[in-house]
Amino acid sequence: MPPPGVCLNIMKERHRKDGKGTPENPEKFLDQDFEFLHQYCTIRGMRYIDDMFPPDRNSIGQGLLSPEEVARVKWVRPRFDFSQGAVGNCWFLASIGALTFQPHILKKVLPTDQGFQKDYAGIFHFRFWRFGKWVDVVIDDKLPMMDGRFIFVHSKTPNEFWPALLEKAYAKVCGSYADMNSGACLRLSWTSPGGST
Repeated sequence: MPPPGVCLNIMKERHRKDGKGTPENPEKFLDQDFEFLHQYCTIRGMRYIDDMFPPDRNSIGQGLLSPEEVARVKWVRPRFDFSQGAVGNCWFLASIGALTFQPHILKKVLPTDQGFQKDYAGIFHFRFWRFGKWVDVVIDDKLPMMDGRFIFVHSKTPNEFWPALLEKAYAKVCGSYADMNSGACLRLSWTSPGGST
């Protein structure tokens, strides 16, 4: 087994060499480029729909909801629709809570070049530390609801949607909400090993 710190030093050297996988230059998850996609949608006056994690039953995954419940799911855009959640995810909520106490990390995970302001195109991106590097994950703004309530993470504050959008981005990395919920995906990490960000 290598001595402690060797892996971290190797990762730091790799980041210095190619400049990718850092918070300033994260790897593009599934080769989706937020800036390009945002500009494309803005110029055409359209809302983004993520074809790599579409608003359908595949993104929910299997085993989390019954087939009858999945049939009742509606995907809504949070800017226009808001309600209380129906199903919680305790470990994810705890991770988000911890993240809010680390503003310097929050800025890396939740880039500030997005929101519901002018040039809104229904597209967001988030950054996660994954397999030794930062990755940038692009999503659309459609969130799953059932019977008028958000199914997964939601904020108690009206018009605060970043927790639900962040969860959707992480579910995309895992493959589906069910994969994330079942523990099949690696637990969430906001920082690199040793707390280096």
